[in-house]
Amino acid sequence: MSKAASTETRIETPGNLFVVAAPSGAGKSSLVNALLALDAHLALSVSHTTRAPRGQEQDGREYWFVDEARFRSMVARGEFFEWAEVHGHLYGTSRSAIESRLAAGEDVVLEIDWQGALQIKRLFAHAVLVFILPPSWEELRQRLLRRGEDAPAVVEARMANAHVEVAQAMEFDFVIINGVFETALFDLKTIVHSQRLKFAAQRRSKSQVFEALGLL
Repeated sequence: MSKAASTETRIETPGNLFVVAAPSGAGKSSLVNALLALDAHLALSVSHTTRAPRGQEQDGREYWFVDEARFRSMVARGEFFEWAEVHGHLYGTSRSAIESRLAAGEDVVLEIDWQGALQIKRLFAHAVLVFILPPSWEELRQRLLRRGEDAPAVVEARMANAHVEVAQAMEFDFVIINGVFETALFDLKTIVHSQRLKFAAQRRSKSQVFEALGLL
């Protein structure tokens, strides 16, 4: 289940918004973290979730971890651009986390599920949606097993959900197959750089130059 913000007004900002989605185990977080380490002009928007931290995850780094009561109160106050229920937990994208950054011309990347990604696209016409695919179903299962965070039954549930998630890839602007990590990272960097050079993106971020050249 996914819920959009109450307003459907399209939002235009000088900063670029990149939205990355993938089934669990496809390598989304690893790719985004590697990209952030290489690109100082890109900031990660940290989402809120009601699930418990995994492994070495820290509050405010991977997610803001909150209980369901607090999450629901944030929904009631309209503090999320979008929110969704995924694998039995709630996830949401905070307005305050990205509005000010995009308005200031910063580029922001979101790691969210496909439901939230499509909701964000309705609000931000210039948002760039990227879907990460595994090279095969068997490789996806092995990655989920290797990380050792879930019981076998949970892994199979994630695999079942992955079939639903992967079917949404056709709704995205770009698709990356994460078979070889370095290649997938190069592809992700290329998407970000190419978006920044698009006419519309340059016009938003370099409006003074465009105005001086009579291009506005």
